[in-house]
Amino acid sequence: MTQCLPQESILSSEPATLVDLLRQRALQEPDKLAYTFLIDGKVEGPKLTYAELDRQARAIGALLQQHGAKGDRALLLYPQGLEVMAAFLGCLYAGTIAIPVPPPEANRLKRNLPRLVAIAKDAEASFVLTTGSILALLDEFRTEIPEFGAMRWIDTEQVNLELAETWKDPEVTGDALAYLQYTSGSTSTPKGVTIGHYNILFHCGNLQKACGYDSDSVTVTWMPYFHDYGLVEGLTVPLYNGHPCYVMSPFAFIKRPFHWLNAISRYKGTHSQAPNFAYDQCVRRVTPDQLAQLDLSCWQAAGNAAEPINPKVMEAFCEKFAPAGFRWSSFAPAYGLAEATLLVSTTPKGEEPVFLKVDAAALEQNRVVPTTKDDEMVRTLPGCGRLVCETKVAIANPETMTECAPDQVGEIWVSDPSVAGGYWNRTEESDNTFRAYLKDTKEGPFLRTGDLGFIHNGQLYIGGRIKDLIIIRGTNHYPQDIEWTVQQVHPALRPDYGAAFSVELNGEERLVVVQEVERQQQQNLDCDEVIA
Repeated sequence: MTQCLPQESILSSEPATLVDLLRQRALQEPDKLAYTFLIDGKVEGPKLTYAELDRQARAIGALLQQHGAKGDRALLLYPQGLEVMAAFLGCLYAGTIAIPVPPPEANRLKRNLPRLVAIAKDAEASFVLTTGSILALLDEFRTEIPEFGAMRWIDTEQVNLELAETWKDPEVTGDALAYLQYTSGSTSTPKGVTIGHYNILFHCGNLQKACGYDSDSVTVTWMPYFHDYGLVEGLTVPLYNGHPCYVMSPFAFIKRPFHWLNAISRYKGTHSQAPNFAYDQCVRRVTPDQLAQLDLSCWQAAGNAAEPINPKVMEAFCEKFAPAGFRWSSFAPAYGLAEATLLVSTTPKGEEPVFLKVDAAALEQNRVVPTTKDDEMVRTLPGCGRLVCETKVAIANPETMTECAPDQVGEIWVSDPSVAGGYWNRTEESDNTFRAYLKDTKEGPFLRTGDLGFIHNGQLYIGGRIKDLIIIRGTNHYPQDIEWTVQQVHPALRPDYGAAFSVELNGEERLVVVQEVERQQQQNLDCDEVIA
């Protein structure tokens, strides 16, 4: 379990809600810089102090109060930026339940709209907060799609800030819902995780202790606001700790990964998180000239989560960026999920990541057999850190609902005050997922994560999703292992752009791998060479 030491806070009292939190920041540190948006990932754009953010949130909240929106749901449709922060907090200032969702893309509306409609329908949303440009983009659909026509659309860029003076405290408590975090499930059946004010504030307190945040920390983020990683680490954690946050668009990162690292170097970022693929992109695409411009010695916690972690990518990143001051101990592999607000485990600041070598054949039979060998029958697993503060984890057999032996792989079950109350309007599914009890010890309730893993020497290790597990002739295979193996076969195979799965043929499970080829290699590709 992560050691949790008390951190000093300049707040005069412990806030019960995010509304209390921002109000206190605005009153005690009105002129302190809170958030800065980096246009194209490099040019300083809009900025917000706590007082400015509070005023914008009060104005939006007052407008929602005029419409009697307390308890209603509101979709937040915004590009990455500071507008969504004011809108998110504005909802909370009105007692309205915020729903961050991916903004529509003009060239992908056929792909984007079905999920957006499904979320609006599932949440029974009454409002949409957005920008003028997105409003114009979706104008014709507001009359064509019944779910869109049933909602009131508000362009928050046009909200009169003088409305802030008419705002009234919504008088919500810590038990009240703050927002719905929709998971990345199927388009037709999105699930909204119900996150309360107490859940998020308790979790921010845990992250403060586990990740070493304080008022001198600096966050740099490009993770999208509609993802739990981006919302918590990019909005609520900086607000909780009272430290500045620099925000850039995910598209700016994808276009040029150097901008992310350069922002960390330029603003002396101490905390910045990303999925495994982001570190791989930096290794592949940052040039020697760009590397020479970086100073990453300030980076204290390089979070790595949100997708399977590849130890080789971590090693390659550290090797490449060590000349720029990056330290191996700065890596912070972690594990989490929206149903637990964010993190379940993380590597404490200053601790080095831990890898564990295990017998591959035993692992395929759900047994954990550590080894010192180094051959093709060995798998190296990255530790995802220690349990965050008060978090309790049980490793359970998903079929018998009993606790596994220490050397067995099982489903990860989580118990913690950060765990959400359930899924919006899904009572039966919420009971099955969020209120599980071990049949042998009667302990519970636990959140069933649907992920396989085990704990070894205090480190949590992740195998993969139960539903993604490929079982062929009685042997378990994790799809990400197959995908990584395939992508190492030939340089023409594009990293992170493959999928392994199984299909049933004549009553037998067969393996299928779909793999993209690098665009510049497509014309001259020798398929026989790749297959060989």
